[in-house]
Amino acid sequence: MSEKFDLLTTVEYGGCSAKLPPGDLEELLKNIPILEDKNLLVGNDTHDDGSVYKISEDTAIITTTDFFPPICSDPYDFGQVAAANSLSDIYAMGGKAVTALNLVMFPSTKLDLGILKDIIRGGADKCIEADTVLAGGHTIDDYPPKYGLAVTGTVHPQKIITNDAARPGEVLILTKPLGTGVIIAGQRMNETTPEDYQGAIDSMKCLNKQAAVVMQKYGVRCATDITGFSLLGHGMKLGRASGVQLNIDSTKIPALSGALDLLELGCIPGASFRNLKYTESSVYFGDSLDYNLKMLCADAQTSGGILMCAPADKADEMVKELKEFYPWAEVIGEIVETDDGVAVEMR
Repeated sequence: MSEKFDLLTTVEYGGCSAKLPPGDLEELLKNIPILEDKNLLVGNDTHDDGSVYKISEDTAIITTTDFFPPICSDPYDFGQVAAANSLSDIYAMGGKAVTALNLVMFPSTKLDLGILKDIIRGGADKCIEADTVLAGGHTIDDYPPKYGLAVTGTVHPQKIITNDAARPGEVLILTKPLGTGVIIAGQRMNETTPEDYQGAIDSMKCLNKQAAVVMQKYGVRCATDITGFSLLGHGMKLGRASGVQLNIDSTKIPALSGALDLLELGCIPGASFRNLKYTESSVYFGDSLDYNLKMLCADAQTSGGILMCAPADKADEMVKELKEFYPWAEVIGEIVETDDGVAVEMR
């Protein structure tokens, strides 16, 4: 074990809150030349969770990558969270994660290498839990430290779950509570309790593997995981890509213990305001919407849950099964026809 060291002291923005502003990212990716290939079933057109390439009539490969600066204090926890987050894109598309490669950026002359060993050990243990082969990786010397995985998964070409297949009449199920960004900000300010902080860590370490199993069992074909662009941002992308509107009941949204109390104190991470700006043209907020719930839905999540579009007649049964692994799982809204280009309506 490395000597006790708080990784949060190395960063201002950690986890998925360190992403580039989504609007800027969309703009800079415009007109980038891409080789066309009929076997590329899912590319960057809809900003989905990963890419999907067909290699045979019954197998397609999902490829994705994710890495970020520290989201928590303990190196081993950081490794587990980063790995769970990287694996999540495979699960969001209904796949099985097969292999992974470490992506490591670490300041070897500034920090004890024992810290890096604990980070990688955390990632390796999470891959074992996911039944995924950690097959190697790449390292560079860099500050602050960053860690993640490049992951390859498989899925049947006819059973791919994308973010552009939502249909009116379906209902929205969210598997994990919101508030990881708020809780980590509270931890930096010494305003959160050890119990609430640990609750956020435990949620982030939880694999979305079983959510993929449940989605395939019930024929779900549209979903996304909720990460740095928040429930609003990822929900907006899903609504736009599918040409529908997400009607969300804010009172149904599960929140991490302590998150709403911190928001009431004014503990609002900067990424939340970036996400609000990104979504303002396509999101409608009801007049009676509580401000703290609004900001919770704009909170940048790290290793968040799956937002899935489920058949209405199967939703109760699905939630019951999901709660065996995700006790926070809830129906939070429904899919309807879009109204004047609104992608998300929140009340």
